[in-house]
Amino acid sequence: MTAQPGVLPDYDLRQMHAAGQISATTPLGDDQVQPASLDLRLGAVAHRVRASFLAGQGRAVRDRLDEFGMHSMDLTSGAVLEKGCVYVVPLMESLALPGDVQAVANAKSSTGRLDLLTRVITDEGTEFDRVPAGYSGPLYAEICPRSFSVLVRPGMRLNQIRFRRGQAVLKDDALAALHAQVGLVSGQAVISEGLGFSVDLRPATGGLAGYRAKPHTGVIDLDRIGAYDPLDFWDPLQTDGGKLILDPGAFYILVSREAVHIPPDYAAEMAPYLAMVGEFRVHYAGFFDPGFGHSAAGGAGARGVLEVRCHEAPFVLEHGQVVGRLVYERMASRPSVLYGAQIASNYQGQGLKLSKHFRAA
Repeated sequence: MTAQPGVLPDYDLRQMHAAGQISATTPLGDDQVQPASLDLRLGAVAHRVRASFLAGQGRAVRDRLDEFGMHSMDLTSGAVLEKGCVYVVPLMESLALPGDVQAVANAKSSTGRLDLLTRVITDEGTEFDRVPAGYSGPLYAEICPRSFSVLVRPGMRLNQIRFRRGQAVLKDDALAALHAQVGLVSGQAVISEGLGFSVDLRPATGGLAGYRAKPHTGVIDLDRIGAYDPLDFWDPLQTDGGKLILDPGAFYILVSREAVHIPPDYAAEMAPYLAMVGEFRVHYAGFFDPGFGHSAAGGAGARGVLEVRCHEAPFVLEHGQVVGRLVYERMASRPSVLYGAQIASNYQGQGLKLSKHFRAA
């Protein structure tokens, strides 16, 4: 396994699996290993719980399920996770990490675009989506559908996990130097504890600026790809002179003004820009793998889709407003395949785009 600090690439993940550091109740699928992450799969049972929780020091998730559990559902033939409810699902994968390797999890892109709040929890965990170095034990997904009820089955992949050795986050000076070298973003780079990106509310063609989730819809079967009419679930949005008033509690799909580029030797993750930037939050749907927006000629090539939720008060979002940042990390070594190159990638070269479950508008 690569000894250099950084995010571990695909072939290291396969070596970890061979060494028993990543194990599973059923064999890993070939496409489960991504360039810089591993897709995690739902197990066969979902536990409906009264509230979200963390296990806490000295406690196992199973103990907390006894404390907070309401009922359990067999997912084998498919079961509906209802909007507004909280579920805990044991995952097929478990870990026995080396003492110098930690992990961080996140929702997959399609999961975030459906407003599925899903986070990984562990035994003795004190943070969501964080697995400390040396952890040995099971993994669980906490799932709370917030806009749509969903039909799930064992083996579905809502979360992904990334492994890293040491610290490899690029400081601002290194990030600026990399941008000058290969171009990380179209237009001017706003660099402050990461690479800032803003919202596009003045579409160049067509006038469609985004989508707002409808409050009362049918169930989405997560196995059905390209099956649903967007208008049954979403209201298309036009903007008023580059402004959009966000409604409290509503969920929006928007797009970044900038096209971003993740070079082959780097990975990135969405993060907040400022904690107090306004009465809204971008829902961070995951990792940007090496090769996102990359071409042989280099340069920025794909815009980021933003999953936005407004909080207590209506909020005016304006064209060009900075709403998030990309935190870049070095890979421990270059992966054997890149996002959008040798593997099928639903969102390479994307613009404004709903999850893969909806027909193209």
